[in-house]
Amino acid sequence: MTNGYMRKASAIYQQNSARGSVEDADSHQLIGMLLEGTIDRVIQARGHMIHGNTAEKGGNITRAVAIVGELRNSLDHKAGSAISERLDALYEYVSRRLLFAQLNDDPAALDEVVQLLTPIRDGWQGIRGSYLAGGRQAAGAMR
Repeated sequence: MTNGYMRKASAIYQQNSARGSVEDADSHQLIGMLLEGTIDRVIQARGHMIHGNTAEKGGNITRAVAIVGELRNSLDHKAGSAISERLDALYEYVSRRLLFAQLNDDPAALDEVVQLLTPIRDGWQGIRGSYLAGGRQAAGAMR
């Protein structure tokens, strides 16, 4: 991951989350934060949707879509082409479902997004040890 990209991703995350500091995060931690931030925004959007808070719902969905865009940009198609292609397709689908949920006030679409991203987040957290042990190839398709 380039320093320029890390700064951009850090800025996106800071705009979308009040928790934690990303200045000292390595690329693996940063991707984990982006995944967590997306899930958090979707859960918040769902709550706002159910309570009729249209502006807050829209803001959270917009931020989630922006974070998913950064996740797509983080994919390294050269390092793990098959994995990165699948993740790219997943992130594209997630973005479409988020927009669908926003336009149609569909909490089920938001639930689907959380169900799709949670195993990715959990798996990413699970390979932390491999990443730290120098197994950055285990991190696969993400920079």
